[in-house]
Amino acid sequence: MMQDIFGQETSLTDASALENWNAVQMGVLSHGAAAPQYLGALLEAAPEFALAQAAKGIFVLMLGRAELMGVARDAYAAAKAAEEGALPRERHYIAALGAWLDGRPSVAIAEMEALLLKHPQDSLAMKLSHGIRFILGDSSGMRQSIERVLPAYDPDHKGRGYLLGCHAFSLEETGAYDLAETAGRQALWMAPDDAWGLHAVAHVHEMKGNSRAGLDWLTGREEAWAHCNNFRYHVWWHKALMHLDQGQTDQVLALYDHEIRKDKTDDYRDISNATSLLMRLELEGVAIGNRWEELAELCANRTEDGCLIFADLHYLLALVGDDRKAETGQLVQRIHADARRGASEIDARMAAPGCGLASGLEAFGEGNYGEAFGYLAAGRNTLQLAGGSHAQRDVFERVTIDAGIRAGRLDAVETILNERRAQRGGAEDSYAQTRRALIATGRGAPDAQSVPAE
Repeated sequence: MMQDIFGQETSLTDASALENWNAVQMGVLSHGAAAPQYLGALLEAAPEFALAQAAKGIFVLMLGRAELMGVARDAYAAAKAAEEGALPRERHYIAALGAWLDGRPSVAIAEMEALLLKHPQDSLAMKLSHGIRFILGDSSGMRQSIERVLPAYDPDHKGRGYLLGCHAFSLEETGAYDLAETAGRQALWMAPDDAWGLHAVAHVHEMKGNSRAGLDWLTGREEAWAHCNNFRYHVWWHKALMHLDQGQTDQVLALYDHEIRKDKTDDYRDISNATSLLMRLELEGVAIGNRWEELAELCANRTEDGCLIFADLHYLLALVGDDRKAETGQLVQRIHADARRGASEIDARMAAPGCGLASGLEAFGEGNYGEAFGYLAAGRNTLQLAGGSHAQRDVFERVTIDAGIRAGRLDAVETILNERRAQRGGAEDSYAQTRRALIATGRGAPDAQSVPAE
């Protein structure tokens, strides 16, 4: 047996295999682009290493792609075949993969937490629990998980900086903005390639409506995310949001073309960056040319995917944006069908918030703003369960607000704006300020309605 970089016993016996496993783990923590190569080399040399097979399966499931489910199942089969030689700690990873494949990602989290109870310094388990909770929209659970293991990490632990980055993000997502900024800065000081911690501080500035400070924070720190996999597109997305808040739409479009959509992938995370940014631009009346077309072509091929409601809703943004009525209807119907099936925790999220949000986006695209507002406003109560961050889900909040304004539901929209401001610690961005001005103007119009939010 050999210890890994975090001091955890492994069932590996070969030094070069251990070196690759350490590189995989550090790559996952830093969102490094090279992590898959290290994992491939490890599994080629040590296919009997059950932990790596299980980790591969979990990594694949986090990609949210239906066509990769077979790859995850094969990884699980390989892990189970080698389970007899696995250590008790490693078997938790195998059980976590099995639970997720069975449609119960919450049980996968429970397996990671059971592991962390005995091995709190297992930084990969920490990161995976954090990541799966993020997918499920469990922000309070993210924070509790990190704070349970935090005392076990001394300053010399190789994962401490990345742990602080996760802590920073969970603090931000639970509204502790000042603490989050401090933790994120400390994370980057300890681990200069911790793009997650860097982006947590960007989230703080986004939520506090301080885009100027956000631009100052990101500018000059590009090396902190240059090494990343597609997560680097997401950090550029944050920078684009800040330019949008400043009204600098030329810079936004330049970042979109040269960084955010530099590579025309159909990874749902890349699609979510692109579609949510284009929708924000359109709501501001910015001409975006033919940029919807490229995204809609990709998303039209994913209407039957059904892995994550977060992904489906962003595919829907592209289809609505490009006025693809047939594919929009197909995707909405499939979301409703999955909700009726109710066979998994993912299906439950198709039901709520999925069905209401999907129907609301479809109605918005058709110009039925009253109907859209009814669906979208009702869906706000469960929007958190779509997963992702507050900043990512805010595109749906903006569509809801704009639908309400266009439908004349001014009092209801003002209530939503007030709730949005409270969530942000009393801060407002330029989007909210502009909508309040529209409401003030609209109240002088004869067709403005004063109907409470549903």
